Amino acid sequence: MEIRIEGVSRYYYSEGKTIKALDDVNLTIAANQIFTLLGPSGCGKTTLLRCIVGLEMPDTGQISIGGEVVWSKVAGISVPPEKRGLGMVFQTYAIWPHMSVFDNVAYPLQVRGMPKARIRDKVADTLRFVQLEGFERRPATKLSGGQQQRVALARALVAEPKVILFDEPLSNLDAKLREETRKELRAFLGKLKITAVYVTHDRVEALALSDSIAVMRAGQIVEVGTPKKIYFDADHRFVADFIGRANLIPARVRSHEGGFTIVESALGTVACEQRDVALGSEATLCIRPEFIRIVAGTAQAAHNLVNGRVDSLVFVGEAYEVEIRVGDVLLLAKVSADVTLAEGSAVSFTLEPAHCLLVAI
Repeated sequence: MEIRIEGVSRYYYSEGKTIKALDDVNLTIAANQIFTLLGPSGCGKTTLLRCIVGLEMPDTGQISIGGEVVWSKVAGISVPPEKRGLGMVFQTYAIWPHMSVFDNVAYPLQVRGMPKARIRDKVADTLRFVQLEGFERRPATKLSGGQQQRVALARALVAEPKVILFDEPLSNLDAKLREETRKELRAFLGKLKITAVYVTHDRVEALALSDSIAVMRAGQIVEVGTPKKIYFDADHRFVADFIGRANLIPARVRSHEGGFTIVESALGTVACEQRDVALGSEATLCIRPEFIRIVAGTAQAAHNLVNGRVDSLVFVGEAYEVEIRVGDVLLLAKVSADVTLAEGSAVSFTLEPAHCLLVAI
């Protein structure tokens, strides 16, 4: 089901001040995609999710799900949450501790008055899908965090919702379990072929799970794109910085030549991926640490050979995190663990133009 959000604003009032939790948001979420709302705490992503569900009432705008208007300020339409055909997985899972796994998952069907035999079959099918077959009579309090997350997912899926929504469902798991559960969740949602809206502040989660990502800031959508587009080819400095570690260097556009955009920066003259930016304009040069390539000796490069000095060197297992000083600029690089470097030594590196991204200031 496609979700269409048009001109949605949500205001809160505190101590005589108006706080814009959502500021004229316009967004279309395509059907049968995993769509992530990504942003820092307080950016409005959970408020927007709650407006879609119907747990929050916008102050302006319209929300449609599958072509049906479920909220409209002008038309006076307000479809209650239970009538919107949605499933929801909360950050805290909201598992009832006094119930068994079966009863937790069966509850949405029981309140709809579905026959017991049908409930039994649907719960069995759903638990099998989330790999909890045989756990039906297990008390919810006896489950691990990952298993509780799967119970919450099963409960959201058992009623066959048109759309399923997730509010930071993995944030309570430890790092290793979060990684494992993230893979499971991606596999589950890929099999379902339904629309999923996922809220997180974790960039790795967003990149690993999503078909599309909307990055939010201060109640507004800053940029929407695929994970690769957002990571490798962001249009805004905030997005490039938030989605991953990045070296951000002020630059000025000097020319467009040979299929590149040439800029002047503290690193010298740098050839970048071509951008439609005016000559003489200011921009930000974005370079990811993993794309700084250390070269040996007096190597030659067609473009962007830079000389610097190793300021610090930290071994992190699979790689070194290296700070390289070039004049007054300190660059973070991530280099292979088999590269021989020493703090204080001179170093040369290259920057492929394809990985030198120009973004708006």
